[in-house]
Amino acid sequence: MTLRECYAALGGDYDAVMGRLRSEERVRRFLGLFGADESFALLTAAMGEADWASAFRHAHSLKGVSLNLALTALAQTSSDLTECLRPGAPAQDPVPLYEAVKAAYQTTVDAIAALDPA
Repeated sequence: MTLRECYAALGGDYDAVMGRLRSEERVRRFLGLFGADESFALLTAAMGEADWASAFRHAHSLKGVSLNLALTALAQTSSDLTECLRPGAPAQDPVPLYEAVKAAYQTTVDAIAALDPA
C-alpha cells in the first residue's frame, strides 16, 4: 500500500501531513514511531481503572500525536473522549467514546502495518 493509500485507509489527511512534514520519507519515519508511543496503552490502563484524570491526559496526548500526523479519524475520536473527560468525572459514559478510539487506533495500526516499505 502506498502512503497515500495508507492515509485513505486510516481516515487521515495525506495532503495535510505532506504540507506539514514535506516528504514521504519523514512521514514514513514518524508513522514508524507511532507504534512506540505509549499513549493508547496508558489510556487503556487508565480507563480500566476508572482513573479519569490519567485517562484525560493520555487521550489528550493521543489526540496531539494524531493531529501532528494528520491521522484525522483517530484525532477526532481522541478529541471526543478528551472533551468527555475534561471536567474530571465524566458526565456521560466514556466507554463508548473509548471504544471508538480503540477502533480508530486499530485501523490506524493496521494501515501502517500494510504500508509498503520505502
